[in-house]
Amino acid sequence: MELRVLRYFLTVAREGNISRAAEALYITQPTLSRQLAELEEELGAPLFIRGKRKITLTEEGMLLRRRAEEMAELEAKTEAEFRKRSESLSGTVSIGAAETRAAEIFPRAIESFRQKYPDVTFDIYSDIADHIKERLDRGLLDIGLLIEPGEIGKYEFMRLGIEDRCGILMSAKCELARKEYVTAEDLIGLPVVANRRASVRDFYRQHLGEAFDRLNIVATFNLINNAALFALQNRGYVFTVEGTLQNYRNPELVFRPFYPEISQSTFLIWKKYQPMSRTVSRFLEELRMLTGHENA
Repeated sequence: MELRVLRYFLTVAREGNISRAAEALYITQPTLSRQLAELEEELGAPLFIRGKRKITLTEEGMLLRRRAEEMAELEAKTEAEFRKRSESLSGTVSIGAAETRAAEIFPRAIESFRQKYPDVTFDIYSDIADHIKERLDRGLLDIGLLIEPGEIGKYEFMRLGIEDRCGILMSAKCELARKEYVTAEDLIGLPVVANRRASVRDFYRQHLGEAFDRLNIVATFNLINNAALFALQNRGYVFTVEGTLQNYRNPELVFRPFYPEISQSTFLIWKKYQPMSRTVSRFLEELRMLTGHENA
């Protein structure tokens, strides 16, 4: 009994008509009728009740249909498994990541991906958005993880649906730390440490209004580590997002979100109009599957 003939049988059972089945299989009707007759002879049992316009399955035919479907499914699964084995991937996926809680997706995605493709390794580069995009443009990175605001029109991108609350990092000893939230007015007259990117300052100006321009900005920064020292020494109030502090467990520091709440969204970017390696393409598929998001 050949799988090819069983596929013929399943097509006839599905169509309920020899002519339509022959058309679907791209073979002639006499050829299909002969194959079915030989199958019935081989099994020693009638498989069809042949009517004028429609044929139906006998009890033996229904049994064979169940078995044939199981065999066809097993054949497809076996072929897929061998295809997967032959599609071994290797190499290094380079990821540029801004400081945001959305970076939490990478350990899980990498572990899941390497279970399928153990020869793939990953290089993670942490920096601000401008530097990540520059390295992406130069081909030094495959994927970038950014937090808004960001000019991403020239890139393919995928929104992650992960929001980071904006707020102030400060010393636990300061008066403002007693509040549950902070406002722009709370910061007037205090030494403020702000992000050096003009687009980020414009983002806060848009949300905080004219009070932002009245702030006493004593220093700017690109990454949070050194800026946090101002808060630790109670010498400054640092603009940041909550996700950058997820690994800080210093009881001398506190984060207070803004009120009304301000949040920034996150997204992955990669170069547009440029073929990517199979390894990077498969890893993006892994990220889509894990996050449940598609391209915006």
